[in-house]
Amino acid sequence: MDWNPSSWQSRPTRQQPDYANPAALRGVCEQLRKLPPLVTSWEIESLKSQLAEAAEGRRFLLQGGDCAESFDDCTPGGIANRLKILLQMSVVLTHGARRRVTRVGRFAGQYAKPRSAEMETRAGTSLPTYRGDNVNSADFSATARQPDPQLLLRGHERSAMTLNFIRALVEGGFADLHHPEYWDLGFVEHSPLAADYRRMVHSIGESLRFMETLAGAQVAEISRVDFFTSHECLLLPYEEALTRQVPRRSGWWNLSTHFPWLGLRTAVAGEGHVEYLRGIQNPIAVKVGPNSQPARVAELCQIINPANEPGRLTLVHRMGAHGIAAALGPVIDAVGRSGQRVVWACEPMHGNTESVTPSSGPGKGVPIKTRKFTHILAELEQAFEIHQAKGSVLGGVHFELVGEDVTECTGGARGLTDDDLARAYRSQVDPRLNYEQALELAMLISRRMARDSSS
Repeated sequence: MDWNPSSWQSRPTRQQPDYANPAALRGVCEQLRKLPPLVTSWEIESLKSQLAEAAEGRRFLLQGGDCAESFDDCTPGGIANRLKILLQMSVVLTHGARRRVTRVGRFAGQYAKPRSAEMETRAGTSLPTYRGDNVNSADFSATARQPDPQLLLRGHERSAMTLNFIRALVEGGFADLHHPEYWDLGFVEHSPLAADYRRMVHSIGESLRFMETLAGAQVAEISRVDFFTSHECLLLPYEEALTRQVPRRSGWWNLSTHFPWLGLRTAVAGEGHVEYLRGIQNPIAVKVGPNSQPARVAELCQIINPANEPGRLTLVHRMGAHGIAAALGPVIDAVGRSGQRVVWACEPMHGNTESVTPSSGPGKGVPIKTRKFTHILAELEQAFEIHQAKGSVLGGVHFELVGEDVTECTGGARGLTDDDLARAYRSQVDPRLNYEQALELAMLISRRMARDSSS
């Protein structure tokens, strides 16, 4: 294969910041090349083998986290809360689906976002758009919005801190399945779903104790759970600097994350992002939207996974509640004809983004982005139905969520309305599910999968 980590530089490449000092960017990348990796090749191989099982319906992929991480949110409480909500959701899904769940966080590197416009205008002043903390600042000033390559080093540091704390929590027993009660967030007591969740936790604990009574020892294999990281493969100089060869393994590995993904805005055959991703050994996710042409999706599959390697490729469809019925089937057919074995995952967030204007409350009269819980759930339900009708397997879900009591998406068990949004709207980019909404979705998916498996 005629490829190296820098071969993307000879291709047209989108969504890259316009750095005023290219020499400074090169200097930062040289520093990154000398720093320790964030993940290991054997962790990447483990994830790939688990994804191969998900493609066959023997596992389920749960991927979730912030739309865009913030440096300021790299705190013990923020990291622990993100870990807790993914743990709780995975317990619920395992209970209903009777499958092992692979947990992948959108964290420890999701510090950059693609944007639809180069500039943002406020009150007649235009400045470069905010592209995430790895690039510039959300503050609306000329200095803050100037892309700064030094932020890539801060992003690497924050990613390392996040991973270090997650690994310490997991190794220290935070994720011990014998004690899921440790994962409760403070406001679980106020959730309408709290009783259902606690019954489920009790049932899981009883099952573990029964198994261990029969075995005469602790079931060590499920005493701990593993976690993997993911982020959008966007800033290619950063990704290239952390792409390494490792002893006793062939090929090149992106050691900034276990599971990079290719976004809609950069998924173009012949361009830089596809060129970069086709050459690394990591499993790759590719986002698929309502306007993605089925033949082009199949072409991307062949470029990124020419050997049809199990677990190598995940297709994450994000088509919206009103677009999935028409768009998903033809993509499934095209990929099926190509013979590619992929993990199919549903991301019901981006396709359901809309702007609303609250009529009362602290956000009265100010347009704000949100997502309706009913639309998110409707897209998920349709995804299950379409895959079932096509004979394919929906092997995972992908959510933008946060383990805090934010008010960014409407609906759910608490019935949040447009007028509630400004009360605790904290996202700098896209609206996220709060803890209760995320757990409710996990319960609804779990019930759906339990029903499907018994029919």
